[in-house]
Amino acid sequence: MKELSNVISAIDDFVWGPVMLVLLVGTGIYLTFRTRFLTWRNLGYALKSTLSKEARTKSRGEGDVSPFSALTTALAATIGTGNIVGVATAMVSGGPGALVWMWISAAFGLTSKFSECMLAIKYREVNEKGEMSGGPMYTMKKGIKNKKLGAVLAWLFAFFAVVASFGIGNMTQGNSISGALKATFNVPTWLSGIIITVLALLIIVGGIKSISKVSSVVVPVMAIFYVICGLIVIIGNISNLPAGLAMIFKMAFSVKAVGGGMCGTIVASMMNAMRYGVARGVFSNEAGMGSAAITAAAATTDNPVRQGYINMTGTFWDTIVVCTITGLAIASSGVLGMTDAGGDYLTGSDITIAAFKTVLGTGGGWLVTIGITLFAFSTILGWEYHGEKAFEYLLGTHRFNMIYRVIFSLVAYIGCTQTLSLVWNFSDIANALMAIPNLICMLLLSGEIASDIKKFQPEIKGNR
Repeated sequence: MKELSNVISAIDDFVWGPVMLVLLVGTGIYLTFRTRFLTWRNLGYALKSTLSKEARTKSRGEGDVSPFSALTTALAATIGTGNIVGVATAMVSGGPGALVWMWISAAFGLTSKFSECMLAIKYREVNEKGEMSGGPMYTMKKGIKNKKLGAVLAWLFAFFAVVASFGIGNMTQGNSISGALKATFNVPTWLSGIIITVLALLIIVGGIKSISKVSSVVVPVMAIFYVICGLIVIIGNISNLPAGLAMIFKMAFSVKAVGGGMCGTIVASMMNAMRYGVARGVFSNEAGMGSAAITAAAATTDNPVRQGYINMTGTFWDTIVVCTITGLAIASSGVLGMTDAGGDYLTGSDITIAAFKTVLGTGGGWLVTIGITLFAFSTILGWEYHGEKAFEYLLGTHRFNMIYRVIFSLVAYIGCTQTLSLVWNFSDIANALMAIPNLICMLLLSGEIASDIKKFQPEIKGNR
């Protein structure tokens, strides 16, 4: 078992190594240039559309859920433990400068997210039940000119999406919830497992409409709640913020930086900051992975580009807003480089809890635990839909979707009650392998993306 664990760990390190990160960010950079920076230039329009009343209705075009619900269901899957635990891990392993590289990868990730979502709506289908089915697998099958290549890429993407849904989207999230509740409130893991399984089953059995109803309430509420608590921590430590920010930028670009003062004594190079910042940023916002595109395909819209812009803002909300709040709370609180009773550096959720405690006391620890629980549970809901649609594609029918929903809910119990280093690594690999066909597809269809976004531009100008 230990040998298998070592092999899986080595494969995980390789697939998430420099080649994968260059491919992910490189695709985003290429698409941003190819679309003449329109995703950046129209970010204001995209944010305005997301927050408009019209986005909450199904008045324009065809689909299963409103444009806002499609975005919040996709956000449910992405705003998760990566925003609390991932940011903290990146700042310990890569130094505070990792936060800057998170921002840089998110800036180019906007175009990747726009492209995969826009294409998913363009090539979606209506299944026998009258529901929308879409995502990168349908884009590959119908959009790539070489049909054999398209079919192979589509099958690979769907297969890895199903595997990832059980791992990164389910078991690892359940494990984070039960671990946090046990550490803070001493709730037995088996009890957390039963509660999560029952709640998940009640919501998931209703399909996308039920999931999106819960997501469109839970996601905005939990994100606003977490952001407000984070801002209170930052304001409480405001005198340290300038030094913290200076250290973040200094350590993002210096060849070998030694953090001092507010950031603790952490030694990290620019390469380390880049590696952990980009990896954790992508892990958090999933731009380029193709997962959000599956949910985007359920949106009611009359133009794929319009919904592409709305879904693109997911990367902004996830990384530029929520991850930044965590990062600045940690940088201004002076907890980086702190050690626990055993002399080990604080990392993961421990460091975020320590940061929140500097201003909010014991309540800070409770708030982070509640945040992890809500974020991770909503991730389970969002990923169920991703996995279900990929499962439907592999079998060529929607008839077995209910079986998938029940099994998926039961697997959450295993996640809550088992140790999971093996599952973490395995699902991490599936996540990376799912991204590769999606990135190839976007590069092959980059001309089409550039053409469609350009054609929509007069409508944006008319709205100004």
